[in-house]
Amino acid sequence: MFSFFQKNKKPHTANINGQTIEVKPQETLLNAALRHDIEFPYSCRVGGCAACKCQLTAGKVKELTDAGYILSDEDLDNGYILACQSVPDTDISIHLDLPQQSVEQTTGKVIAQKRLTHDITELVVRTDTPVSYQPGQFADLTLASLPGLARSYSFASVPSPPASSSGSVSNRPQSQKSTLSFFVREVPGGRFSGAVNQKDLSGERIDIKGPLGDFWLRTAQNPIIMIAGGSGLAPVIAMLEAEVQQSRHRPLLLLFGARSQQDLYALERIDNIRRHWHASFEFIPVLSDEADTSDWNGKRGLVSDFIQPALLPDSHAYLCGPPAMIDAAETVLKNLGVSAQHIYADRFITVDAQKAGDEKTAIDVKKSA
Repeated sequence: MFSFFQKNKKPHTANINGQTIEVKPQETLLNAALRHDIEFPYSCRVGGCAACKCQLTAGKVKELTDAGYILSDEDLDNGYILACQSVPDTDISIHLDLPQQSVEQTTGKVIAQKRLTHDITELVVRTDTPVSYQPGQFADLTLASLPGLARSYSFASVPSPPASSSGSVSNRPQSQKSTLSFFVREVPGGRFSGAVNQKDLSGERIDIKGPLGDFWLRTAQNPIIMIAGGSGLAPVIAMLEAEVQQSRHRPLLLLFGARSQQDLYALERIDNIRRHWHASFEFIPVLSDEADTSDWNGKRGLVSDFIQPALLPDSHAYLCGPPAMIDAAETVLKNLGVSAQHIYADRFITVDAQKAGDEKTAIDVKKSA
């Protein structure tokens, strides 16, 4: 009986902002949209963010997970769904707020690889054309030696300043390029991350698609709490260095979770930000697996254990790193009264090596929005 109904499932149509596409049986709306080359914003693909939020205006969908913990009550009342977790039960129509910043594709070459820890390398790329993005966003990268294998990484650098309005562009060829950096953590069996961490890629061509994601620092006067784990420090550093450049300073608490002292990195960059930060700045590294016999005198445990003692009233939160860390931090923040509307997250998710041959599908987005 079950196989009979499975065989007779028919595809449905989805009208997305006036464009009609076919959705295969058991296919999510997001996968169908991407299959039809629609520039549909997305992030984690597992219902852990709100990047693919859209408004269902007609028809019915089956939701694979409960969107109630990620979308606000107002969103739910207005018919918003998560495209990555919605399988059409009927023909549907949706309205999608497309990002104002267009996604572009450019090329460049690797100009440097800098070892940050035993398993994280900074990949530095010089592009052939300018790349515009907001610090906190990410890009899809494809190495020439690994064609067809795209991996997502957050920008770990501040965008290059735009060319001056005076003078000829032809006299300033450097203004037509961007220098970008990404923190690439090596994943066991990861082809892309393995190449970045183990091989000399100097001069190799690379394709870049971006910017992607909705993770960036929102304009406000409220204090900020930022929580990062592992290579999740990349978007945090980019956002904070941009704030220093623009002389926008708010009270800041930065919690950085790592396993041991050998996993701490970018401390000089963080200290440089602190020295130029004209408001309160508290940086707390927390080690979860440091040997009891070591000389470490700092915090031990999980970063979520140290939110309550240091959290400033009315803070807005930005979380970057593994889903388990983010989920634990979100729970603590909400219990302490931080509104879901003011919690933004970038979850770094490892792709199953047996299925995809590699790793991090990064990404992000504003919680409940």
